Amino acid sequence: MQQHIAHLTLVVKDYDEAIAFYTRQLSFTLVEDTVLSDTKRWVRVAPPGSNGCCLLLAKAADEAQESRIGNQTGGRVFLFLYTDDLERDYRQMKEKGVTFVREPVTEAYGKVAVFQDLYGNLWDLLEPTNK
Repeated sequence: MQQHIAHLTLVVKDYDEAIAFYTRQLSFTLVEDTVLSDTKRWVRVAPPGSNGCCLLLAKAADEAQESRIGNQTGGRVFLFLYTDDLERDYRQMKEKGVTFVREPVTEAYGKVAVFQDLYGNLWDLLEPTNK
């Protein structure tokens, strides 16, 4: 048996503002933006050079979903963005206005810094020791 995770859903307030943040500030690629109805789109973004899992940006459809925007994991780090050069990406992201809540440190597993997306979800930017 062979399986893999294809997409992770990220609940957002607005498709276009989320696309702008991920493509401009994080340099992600817009993989797909398909209109499904007057209120729903299928929007996928992925980190540069990625050929694996994508983020599926899903606009909140009701109050319950809206209440989860920016806090999908109860305040814990939600996603882990691996990089081959943490210093380069950290510098570029800071220049583009990305907010870091923890500056880069070196841990046993690699170099790591924590940033938040446009809604406040926490991410680890991680350059693993064993690449």
